[in-house]
Amino acid sequence: MAQSVWGYDSDNGPDRWHENYPMAKGDKQSPIEINSKDVRHDTSLAPWHASYDPGAAKTILNNGRTCRVVFDDTFDRSVLRGGPLMGAYRLRQLHLHWGSSDDHGSEHVIDGVKYAAELHMVHWNPKHGNFAGALKQPDGVAVVGIFLKVGKTPKPEMKRILEEIDNIKTKGKEAPFQHFDPSILFPKSRDYWTYHGSFTTPPCEECITWILLREPIEVSSDQMAKLRSLSKNGENEPVNPLVDNWRPLQPVKGRIVRASFK
Repeated sequence: MAQSVWGYDSDNGPDRWHENYPMAKGDKQSPIEINSKDVRHDTSLAPWHASYDPGAAKTILNNGRTCRVVFDDTFDRSVLRGGPLMGAYRLRQLHLHWGSSDDHGSEHVIDGVKYAAELHMVHWNPKHGNFAGALKQPDGVAVVGIFLKVGKTPKPEMKRILEEIDNIKTKGKEAPFQHFDPSILFPKSRDYWTYHGSFTTPPCEECITWILLREPIEVSSDQMAKLRSLSKNGENEPVNPLVDNWRPLQPVKGRIVRASFK
């Protein structure tokens, strides 16, 4: 397996990532299943707050593995703080993982429940100098995970991202994506689970404080179909739908998941 071509197919998928990225077999890997019976309610967990500058949004792109929105993180203009975090973390990008049908696609699983998709908002700790430096520190990165479920009353939040899909249909395509406030993607409830884990894509660095929101946001079947219309191939290649870009569950290995709610 060549280093640059990890993916989600049988020849380069999650079962083989460890061949090139040994960290993928580490003790603090993500995603995990969250079992309510094993979760510790922690009264000391503070609420989290995000203050995002809509002007920080820059571009949206299809990199053949996901759809990503990139933000300006050269200074503290869009930050996450509170919750389990010390200090302010800068928003760098958000991306999604989704399935080939509505009954699976999320990476984290809650009491056996899989959602249709999972949105990750990736923030890093500027005390480590730059993003690359943050990846090497246990408190380097904070990811807010939001579940997407298919429902009858989709919220309008995802609309803006999905409207751009036609402009980034194929791998390598990028489009301007300006003036977007990602905090509209948050559900009403701020309840969360938190644990220490990793990126769910190679090299799977174990530098992430996960903040998984309990309440999913709703999308329509049509919106999910739109996401599945992306291609993991380039413009002049046959269309190969970008679906099932999620990593299977990893062993918990004694880690404690804490909840901000009872």
